[in-house]
Amino acid sequence: MAHKRWLWIFAVVCILSTGCDKHAAKKPDPTKGVVTGVVFCTDTGKPARFATVTLSAAPKTDDKFEPLAATESTVTDLEGRFRLEAVEPGRYYAFATLEGYLDPMNSLDFARIEALTNDQERNLDVISQWKDHLAEVTVHVHRTAEISLQVERGAEIKGTITYDDGSPAIGMHFQLTRKREKSGWTTVGMALFDSWSIRAVSDGHGRYSLTNLPAGEYAICALMPSEAQDTAARVCLGNTFRKKEAKTVKVQAGEIASDVDIEIPLSGMHTVAGSVSALADGHALGRGTVRVLYADDREKARESSLQEDGSFSFTYIPEGKYILQVSGAQEADQKDAEPAPEGSAAKAAAARYADKELPVTVMSDVDDLQIQLAITPPDAPKAP
Repeated sequence: MAHKRWLWIFAVVCILSTGCDKHAAKKPDPTKGVVTGVVFCTDTGKPARFATVTLSAAPKTDDKFEPLAATESTVTDLEGRFRLEAVEPGRYYAFATLEGYLDPMNSLDFARIEALTNDQERNLDVISQWKDHLAEVTVHVHRTAEISLQVERGAEIKGTITYDDGSPAIGMHFQLTRKREKSGWTTVGMALFDSWSIRAVSDGHGRYSLTNLPAGEYAICALMPSEAQDTAARVCLGNTFRKKEAKTVKVQAGEIASDVDIEIPLSGMHTVAGSVSALADGHALGRGTVRVLYADDREKARESSLQEDGSFSFTYIPEGKYILQVSGAQEADQKDAEPAPEGSAAKAAAARYADKELPVTVMSDVDDLQIQLAITPPDAPKAP
């Protein structure tokens, strides 16, 4: 079920970003249909030139699991017009995106979508959240359907990131959270496969610009260069390391919030490192996840995977009290695959190690943590 959910989320990201399966221009096909139209900018009334138009197959309304939704995409010309040839007959939703204008990847509440129980609910929720920007179109054999689309100017947040010695912080990524209408916060965008949820990076002068945003109240964190978002150290607006203490900024539709600056301290940050091994014989456990949690409320500060030799290392951890959490530990050569059948040799050989938490106080570098895990006892046999 988890595999199916991530497949669906990946499909949504592909559809909304039009980056996973871009289609080359197709030749006319009398057994299929054509979709043409024009895209306008709502703020200027002018054609949306070189906007990306995406045509996504409408989801089914039953509970049957469907493969990845079919998509078609193209780019508008200087008059804002587009044409998609050889489109399979059926019902579709169309929308357009353009830099500086609203982007569904920044507007959808992915946490809410992921929390839903099945693909039908997720499909319908995506449509519900983005319905004001979608045009429904039905494609028939050997017919041309014409539609009109609009793009709405998005909000923008920009500023400068510097170190506390005044030098620019170059190459910083960003994590952005938006206040929900009812309660709580939702992360903007989605990070998949060790990517970043926000594509923007601070330039050679430490300047940054976060564009294509819906109106709302935002908390912004700068993420130091790293291999992935979860492993990156962060400093948030208000020059705090914690998201819950970050200052916020409000922007209206089409508004630019300027001088939203962040300063990164160069002192008071340390390394937390160590290794994870089996309690029985001390051999390294080279697979698993290590998290650094704040001790007071268990907010996640950092996350990383174990190296094959069982080691882990977190840099730029601010002083304070934490909980070091190790979970899902296993042998380095154990494959990430579907569970083996009960009673099989693979099932018998797969050792399962207990999760463990360790309190850690960071006042200087802590680089020699030795964490040993016991094997979890096998499940008790089921009653006949």
